[in-house]
Amino acid sequence: MSQAELLTMLYIFFARIVDVSIGTVRIVLISRGYRYVAPIFGFFEVLIWITAISKALANLESVYSYLVYAAGFATGNYVGMLLESRLPFGYKSIRVITTKEVSALPLMLRGEGFGVTISEGLGLKGPVYIIYSLVPKKNLARYLDIVNILEPGAFITIEEVRAYRPGFISRKTYPGMFGRLTRKGK
Repeated sequence: MSQAELLTMLYIFFARIVDVSIGTVRIVLISRGYRYVAPIFGFFEVLIWITAISKALANLESVYSYLVYAAGFATGNYVGMLLESRLPFGYKSIRVITTKEVSALPLMLRGEGFGVTISEGLGLKGPVYIIYSLVPKKNLARYLDIVNILEPGAFITIEEVRAYRPGFISRKTYPGMFGRLTRKGK
């Protein structure tokens, strides 16, 4: 394989990583209601994809271009999932179920600025306490650290929140063009 062919294969591989990663993030943005910024991601995703596919099609006689194209796609899926997990925006709905008498945990969570709603339930082994919270994704680790310190045996479920009505939660506004682009569509 010549140096030019090697560079072409590397270009195809890395272009696929970038375009599939952008596509993964775009799909997450759409599912979370960010329909003003998702088309911008889509534009760059397709632009990069066109260059990668044109390079692959120009090398139809090389089986390596097929393998590199597929490997870039697979790697791009992985990288896209890693990027999505690190995106700082969005909310998680958290449910903490504990059999202990709940007193310190809600106070500590509220003291850290988290909203907490408590209800009682009946589990297999008796009464349980259920703590509900809506937590910004960027604060999830801090929330879970507090729960793990004060109630290490608690059962915790975490769910993605697509939309919510603010109610008691105050929304921060982002001024300027970036704020208008990242605002969710209605």
